[in-house]
Amino acid sequence: MRQTLSRAVYEKIQSRVRDGMRKAGVDALIVEGDFDVAYLTGFFHSANERPCAVYMTLDETYMLVPALEADNAARQKALATFVVYDEFPGVEDAFSILLRRLAPRGTCAYSPETPAGRVAKFKSYAPAAEWIMADIVGDARLIKLPEEIALHREAARISDLMVLSGIELIREALAKGSPLPSESELATHVKAVGVRTMFAEHADIVIGKSMSGGLVYTGENSSYPHGLPSGQRLAHGDTFILSLGCAVGGRFAESERTFVLGEPSAQQRDYYDVAMRSQQIGSDALTVGTPCEAANRICLDVIRDAGMGKFIRHRQGHGIGVWLHEAPWISDGDSTPLAAGMVVSSEPGIYVPGHAGYRISDTILITDAGPERLTTYPRDLASCTIL
Repeated sequence: MRQTLSRAVYEKIQSRVRDGMRKAGVDALIVEGDFDVAYLTGFFHSANERPCAVYMTLDETYMLVPALEADNAARQKALATFVVYDEFPGVEDAFSILLRRLAPRGTCAYSPETPAGRVAKFKSYAPAAEWIMADIVGDARLIKLPEEIALHREAARISDLMVLSGIELIREALAKGSPLPSESELATHVKAVGVRTMFAEHADIVIGKSMSGGLVYTGENSSYPHGLPSGQRLAHGDTFILSLGCAVGGRFAESERTFVLGEPSAQQRDYYDVAMRSQQIGSDALTVGTPCEAANRICLDVIRDAGMGKFIRHRQGHGIGVWLHEAPWISDGDSTPLAAGMVVSSEPGIYVPGHAGYRISDTILITDAGPERLTTYPRDLASCTIL
């Protein structure tokens, strides 16, 4: 399959953003986050200290781009008129070059992520404009186009394949009587499988912030939700987590499963059962019109009702798009109603200090017919036990 989206798709995305601008009464907007730039134009890059930004009016799209990246942006066929500056910091500030050329007037919006110092520059370089904060691009990113969903589906398939490859590596070691892999060895292996699969099966590979990767932790290490892989090797009796994901065409998915190496103990069965029920009930609650915070409460109440509330460390999930963690937030405090076309994670966890963690995560598409799991690796304990 082709990873790059067509010009027509980016035209749809920009049209959606312009609809949001009209609704907000905005004449122009400027965004500079790497993910917003990629979402609007198809230009994937890492800005570092050289700023890159998109400036949109109701009729035109411009992209501020350093000369160092201009050829790269052209090669990616970024959908914008380029405003190129020579270097950073340069004789003239990059945003001065952009705004003095375009001379904004009327109401201009910047995103909530814009640094305060940058906003001061906007006001200095374009004093005729009224500058306001509005998350117009963020709102547009909530609902995925069908072409984006196809990329999320493929990313989910490969994420599941990465989980399977990790388990196959462990089974191979067991069959040969070799030392079991370490957390870091497993993480390196599954990441390579994700990248190799894309280069073998896809055309026009998009390389953004990340192509594939994840977290692998075993035993007590898995009781830390974002613990980094170490040199610790898997051992008989361990609970361990493969928390994996990848991006296809700059659209992410994640597949996370908890495994037990050896016959599960009664304690492991109890924790696993609660974690799986919470994830199942929570996922079923991800229906159109349900506020994010309500789904989160339904999900985590399963853990609380089982008397394990003290082991909760985080929300049910988050949105997934051109970055792995983005709005909406399936969490207390986010009243956003779920809508068809959103892609989210469902990943409640139980983290028992001194013992282990238990987390199952699926990438889920919200549809009018109900939540659809894009990741399908088995979740039952029998399938996640390695004897």
